[in-house]
Formats: sequence, structure tokens, C-alpha cells
Amino acid sequence: MKILVRNLERTVTETELLELFKQYGTVDTCTLVLDAETGKSKGFAFVEMPHGREAVKAIKGLNTLRLHGTGIRVKQAEEKPQA
Repeated sequence: MKILVRNLERTVTETELLELFKQYGTVDTCTLVLDAETGKSKGFAFVEMPHGREAVKAIKGLNTLRLHGTGIRVKQAEEKPQA
């Protein structure tokens, strides 16, 4: 399941996110989205977890968690419609 993580402070790292999600199970990928020009965080990330139950637990457990002083938003990512 692909998970969208929003409202991240710009100081949060991929490693920190990976460690948070690994508490709930197996993580395939963790990608912090960066600005192409500045290389700095855009404040959101995508995490992929192969097991649906673990992903649902992570979403429920981490949504609204305060990370670096800000409440993060965690939900299942929506697939982009095919053009």
C-alpha cells in the first residue's frame, strides 16, 4: 500500500520517517519529495508498505503525530487517474 505523509517540517529526514514506519512493519520504500532546484524538502513524502494490515496500523498510529513540533497527516495515497 502506498501511503502519503503530509505536513512535514522541512527538517524531517527520510531516515526519521523510515524508522517511524518500520515500527509498524515492513517498509519497501520511503521517499521524501525534494524541490528540484533547492534540494530541500517540499514537506511531504511517500512510503510503500507491502502488507495492508501493517500499512493501516501505521496510518492509524502516525496520523496527527507531532514530529519536529508539527502534527503530520498520514493517509493512503490516491492513484493518479490514467489520461
